[in-house]
Amino acid sequence: MNHLVALKKINNRYFILRHGQSQANVAGIILSHPQNGLKGYGLTKGGKLQVEKSIRTNKVLDTHTEIYSSDFIRAKETAQIVRRHLGAKAITYTVRLRERNFGGWEKTSDKNYHHVWLEDAKNSHHQLKGVESVAQVVNRVTKLILKLENKFKNKKILLVAHGDTLQILQTAFLNACPSTHRQVKHLEVAEIRELKLIKT
Repeated sequence: MNHLVALKKINNRYFILRHGQSQANVAGIILSHPQNGLKGYGLTKGGKLQVEKSIRTNKVLDTHTEIYSSDFIRAKETAQIVRRHLGAKAITYTVRLRERNFGGWEKTSDKNYHHVWLEDAKNSHHQLKGVESVAQVVNRVTKLILKLENKFKNKKILLVAHGDTLQILQTAFLNACPSTHRQVKHLEVAEIRELKLIKT
């Protein structure tokens, strides 16, 4: 369920940041289970440099930015680099921004994303090999936005998370079917992008 459809407008400015290059990216594997993502597979040296460059060149986020992040190590390390650069206050870690759980595809080749995305385009509720469905992801991430809307007003809020999680979140802001998440402009590693709520 997209919890944003009930909103007439949003009270805050939302920005997303995909974590920098991770050890899993370099290994070419899918790494989505908490027991793996919470303990290892953090950023590479190059990934840390990507995040530093991204936040240095951003002229919008500032010390008053609220930072919410996935608790996976690669996202936490990304958020910590940003917080240090901005001089922002403590980061809030949340399970709602975790990587999409890819079930039985865990630690297989990242080429297998393609198989999941083909099914996504047909059915936003599919759970092929135990994958977390697109519908489940949009439900958890938009619940977070609703919570932040109730908590803050006129804030800049940065959400640090993962590729699929953030692609799917963008469809919610665009008021588009979540199964079309691969049609949304691809979010690169360490890329910061502002989200705009589109109402029909």
